Amino acid sequence: MAAGSPTVSHQAVDGFRFRISGPFDLGEPFTSTVEMSIAGRRQEFTAGPASLADDVARAVGVEKFDEEFGYQGGALLTARTTSYDPQIRLTEDRLIAAWRGEHYCVVTQLYRASTADLLAVLRTLRIQEHADGLAIRPDPGAGSAFAGPATLVKQVPGLGLLELAPLTPQHSAQLPSRRGMMTSAGELFRDTLSDGSDYFVLVTADTWLTVMPLGDTALEQLPTLVGQLSVQKTG
Repeated sequence: MAAGSPTVSHQAVDGFRFRISGPFDLGEPFTSTVEMSIAGRRQEFTAGPASLADDVARAVGVEKFDEEFGYQGGALLTARTTSYDPQIRLTEDRLIAAWRGEHYCVVTQLYRASTADLLAVLRTLRIQEHADGLAIRPDPGAGSAFAGPATLVKQVPGLGLLELAPLTPQHSAQLPSRRGMMTSAGELFRDTLSDGSDYFVLVTADTWLTVMPLGDTALEQLPTLVGQLSVQKTG
């Protein structure tokens, strides 16, 4: 890799950090999603830039949050929306909640829940904002735990949409029996989605990296481009 390549550090919501380097524009924001088990129920949390809270709210038809109050050193925002699903013929009552700090936020949704239900969930967690992201710390004594590792998603112009996660035995079991292409970044595999679109998987010593080509990606050059990446996971 050429000297002076840009380097960024991003913290996934479960506390792991990914250090990404390469001759690319790495300035785009990132998001990180994790599923947690809280009192025996699954709950998904997505962290990202502070603007993510408003983006998620607008995506479900909420123009602004109804409530805002201080919580764990940041602002806790809530809004409620109701929608009808004609396929299942049910009305969904959804509570949108976001904890927003100085630079980052984390968003979750609960169905048929009150603000008291939300606080009962959040009391089992500690939210910590850092310079390179936001982390959630579960309290096993309060009944919360990670249901699996978090994923981190970042768009890199000219390369594609990257999804990073710690390498697990479940990932390794998905690999084909044939060897992939060996690059300086790791072992690269090429596959297709159900719609025929190509995507790539880069496997390093500790990271599973999926690359989804976008409109500005030169597909024939992608293996060479991916080989110029450096990805390191730290605890």
